[in-house]
Amino acid sequence: MPSQLIPIIAGVAGVIALIVIVFGILSVRSEKDLVEERLGRFEQDFQSFLDVEETQEDERKEDKRALDQIDKALSKRPFAQRTRQQLARADIKLTVAEYFVLQMLSPVAFFAVGFFLLFRGDIIMSIVAGFVGFFFPRIYVSRATSQRLVRFENQLPDTLALWVNALRSGFSVLQAMEAISRDAPEPTATEFKRVVQEVQLGIDVEDALGHLLSRVESEDLDLVITAVNIQREVGGNLAEILEVIGHTIRERIKLKGEIRVLTSQGRYTGYLISFLPIAVAIFLSIIQPGFMNPMFENRLCGWPLLGIGLALIGMGMAAIQKIVNIDI
Repeated sequence: MPSQLIPIIAGVAGVIALIVIVFGILSVRSEKDLVEERLGRFEQDFQSFLDVEETQEDERKEDKRALDQIDKALSKRPFAQRTRQQLARADIKLTVAEYFVLQMLSPVAFFAVGFFLLFRGDIIMSIVAGFVGFFFPRIYVSRATSQRLVRFENQLPDTLALWVNALRSGFSVLQAMEAISRDAPEPTATEFKRVVQEVQLGIDVEDALGHLLSRVESEDLDLVITAVNIQREVGGNLAEILEVIGHTIRERIKLKGEIRVLTSQGRYTGYLISFLPIAVAIFLSIIQPGFMNPMFENRLCGWPLLGIGLALIGMGMAAIQKIVNIDI
């Protein structure tokens, strides 16, 4: 075998190994484990109750996985709780330990791909690729969270209409939410199903709705939950209240769409002027390494210029996003 092919084969093998590990982690998790993990993402008030359930389940298992032990050790740490909440908002079926393992493997995989496949032994650009790989899981989780939130908010007016119809048909609040969990599209169905499951476990409706709001950080949903909680305390016609809120949310979504269309040119201009210099630098590094390598190898002049350029690009992108981001 030619010696030039050995690094390439090693890089490809590393990427394949990462993919196998990811799919292996996702495939070995049973449905019961997923339910328990989701129920474990509640607030601190109910953590002790869920810890008792998880402890009893662990005692029945003789073969404990290392990731479960790591996750259990990290479960009480503040950063682990924040990570668990972020994974819940993104609806990513991973434990905190599994997420941290993938975050440690991601820079290695990006570095291997950059060193063996893209940049052909360029250590500087490979380190940059590994640095990007370190932030890739966080970027993915953040993007998945935002996309899921947008889908939920777009479905919220129809969800409220279904809720109103169920209440006017004689359903209780809990029965109406159960009907939503059956008939609504994703992710609304999953979130309301969790609320129903929590109430069936003995958690108060107000607390279960609070857990829903912690998983879906939406101002519109906060308005809905506040109205439901007030109606439970003082009474009133909940169907009419939700109908008015649904109309308000529908008009707000319509206005957001119009504003997004009007500001689309500015947003895409910001993306273009921000990523075009980076894309050109990467392209030149691949096709003509000798043209860009002096910039990366000269620590006295090249590195400060790169840092200043990236800082200016970031400031310009932030300024453009601030201009086109209009709150309603």
